[in-house]
Amino acid sequence: MPVINELFVYPIKSCAGISLPRATLLETGLAYDRHWMVTNPAGRMFTQRTEPRMALIRTAFHGDDLVLDAPGMPTLRTPLQLDALDNAQPLRATVWRDTVDALDTGEHTARWFGEFLGTPARLVRFARQARRTVDEKWTAPLVTHTRFADGFPLLVVSQASLDDLNARLSTTGAPGIPANRFRPNLVIGGLDAYEEDYVGEMRIAVPGQDVQLRLVKLCTRCPMPTIDQATGAPDPAFPHEPLDTMSGYRASAQFDGALTFGKNAVVVQGEGASLEVGLDVEAELEF
Repeated sequence: MPVINELFVYPIKSCAGISLPRATLLETGLAYDRHWMVTNPAGRMFTQRTEPRMALIRTAFHGDDLVLDAPGMPTLRTPLQLDALDNAQPLRATVWRDTVDALDTGEHTARWFGEFLGTPARLVRFARQARRTVDEKWTAPLVTHTRFADGFPLLVVSQASLDDLNARLSTTGAPGIPANRFRPNLVIGGLDAYEEDYVGEMRIAVPGQDVQLRLVKLCTRCPMPTIDQATGAPDPAFPHEPLDTMSGYRASAQFDGALTFGKNAVVVQGEGASLEVGLDVEAELEF
């Protein structure tokens, strides 16, 4: 039976993620996932697409703080509790085509990010009252929300799909890559390679709760998977991998030839449930 192999949250959009043994499920995704975002002073997002060194900003939960570390920088802390920002300066933050209310975490964090990235930057937090609706083209009749993720609350990837890709990479001489290149929230074991492409409903066996996800859209891939998350740069010997290899078999006619890997999901039922590594998963295929 399929199971949850790994759970990841990415507290700050495009910074390093955290592997967790358990995580609370919210309508907007896993707790603390993409609750923060780095922006320019006007509130427009920064991502690894233009600032690949963001991969080197490590995140961790410690007590009541989100703790950040980066090469050559002092440790930075920002509070997990949103109430700590009650008197923060509001800011309108733009993620792709959406602009939402956010809270500026202050000058200290701005200086830290600006120094590390070498450009003026702010760290903002998704505001309590803000709502960002997921594109109803993919979710109707369900209306649901996300925070600073690219477009959906969750990304699901099959371990077998990653294993298959790594086997293909090995035939070219390229090194295998870890799941973090694709920034999934749930890595599912026990599915066949790319079987997630055809999964419609996914139920997770949380004791005493009915947890149901709907997998709604294949995840189309930008160049970010070429960035080694340990170095903040592509592999100099294979700078276009894994996309070069994926181009031979993962181009999607549905998305005008874009490469796909993993599937975006929304939460149908189970808000407040505690997901854990090792929980059984029931996957219902749709063709």
